[in-house]
Amino acid sequence: MAKDKIAYVCSNCGQESPKWIGKCPACGQWNTFKEIKVASSSPKLGEVRRGLNSAHSAQSSAASAGKVLRLRDISNHDDPRIDMHDEELNRVLGGGLVPGSIVLLGGEPGIGKSTLSLQTMLHMPEKKILYVSGEESAHQLKMRANRLGGENDNFLILTENSLEAIFDHIKDEQPELVVIDSIQTIMTEDVESSAGSIAQVRECASALLRFAKASGVPVILIGHITKEGTLAGPKILEHIVDTVIQFEGDQHYMYRILRSIKNRFGSTSELGIYEMQQNGLRQVSNPSELLLTQDHEGLSGVAISSAIEGVRPFLVETQALVSSAAYGTPQRSATGFDQRRLNMLLAVLEKRVGFKLMQKDVFINIAGGLRVTDLAMDLSVIAAVLSSNVDTPIESGWCMAGEVGLSGEVRPVNRIEQRIAEAEKLGFTDMIIPKYNLKGLDARKYHITLHPVRKVEEALRELFG
Repeated sequence: MAKDKIAYVCSNCGQESPKWIGKCPACGQWNTFKEIKVASSSPKLGEVRRGLNSAHSAQSSAASAGKVLRLRDISNHDDPRIDMHDEELNRVLGGGLVPGSIVLLGGEPGIGKSTLSLQTMLHMPEKKILYVSGEESAHQLKMRANRLGGENDNFLILTENSLEAIFDHIKDEQPELVVIDSIQTIMTEDVESSAGSIAQVRECASALLRFAKASGVPVILIGHITKEGTLAGPKILEHIVDTVIQFEGDQHYMYRILRSIKNRFGSTSELGIYEMQQNGLRQVSNPSELLLTQDHEGLSGVAISSAIEGVRPFLVETQALVSSAAYGTPQRSATGFDQRRLNMLLAVLEKRVGFKLMQKDVFINIAGGLRVTDLAMDLSVIAAVLSSNVDTPIESGWCMAGEVGLSGEVRPVNRIEQRIAEAEKLGFTDMIIPKYNLKGLDARKYHITLHPVRKVEEALRELFG
């Protein structure tokens, strides 16, 4: 038997090195290199994988492996995607699950990863699914399935931690979809370390990837999130898989956000929203109504922004609180919004508009536990901060969208027509937009009053007179 090789892998970025290095040359982090054993190929695993190859994959691999092909000679047909019977999940995946792909679903403990995967699989009776659980017993999964209210005769459950045993069962059952819950609990005999270590996670994920590509059977891996908010295990785990989707949200809120971080088969800007209920997760088809508090009339520090994540426009409520610094040093805190961008917007308010906020605490919160990256939120953040600072509420029926530049100008935003249509659909009467976005826009077809502005001062004058 060949002797195992020793390698060192950066736990932050996945950079490999034949020897230990104090500082990673790729990401610049110190003391992140961990020793792993690079296992030689196991005869048993090799035999199982050869047995799993389908005729279709054998033909396709024989046709393309080891050949140099011209780009125009490669067929451009797409394999039909697998419908997950979940509109939110299909949207985040880019239209459905691609056959032969490997998907990593990450999230904090208790956020609902297993509930989402189990609920989705129970509603796919046309597919033979093998659900491998390394954390829960079959009895626990049965109780959860009863609570979710689903039934599927093609849904097979296996409680196993050994990768070799899992491949044996896959060979016997021939499933059309495999779910591993979770990848940190699976271990192979080829690696002499405990389950969840860098070597085990890396080796098991690589073996499952080879199986998915050879057989055409998609594999869904469920992974944990560390306290730093990153996926547990080596960073190379994210490089191995085709798609990384993250299930996030505060456990104190009822909303859960499904976000695509990496997707080789679709966009990474898509967003799925769920509401956690006692009988499982409910898809939120119109998040705007849920993300708006209905009784904020007369309250200062609240502004409504028309944001877009992926292809979906929705209106979100921005809350701000400005108060005198109690301890000398002013605090800047943002929940659901980029902290550095908040500091930049406060500097623009002070330098370009003339509002002195140096000795004020500023707190920003995006309602509903949502984390928004759309730059069109800038205008609503500034409006909410000023509204709280002067303790004057913004009139109901007003919303806005616009990016703010360093010189105080309101820069144009993309897909302005969708933003306006969403605001009009929800009954808003006035909307502040960048003046540049008026070019080519037919304002007469909307029943909402548009207020084009060039600078932040003009927008604040429209809101507060």
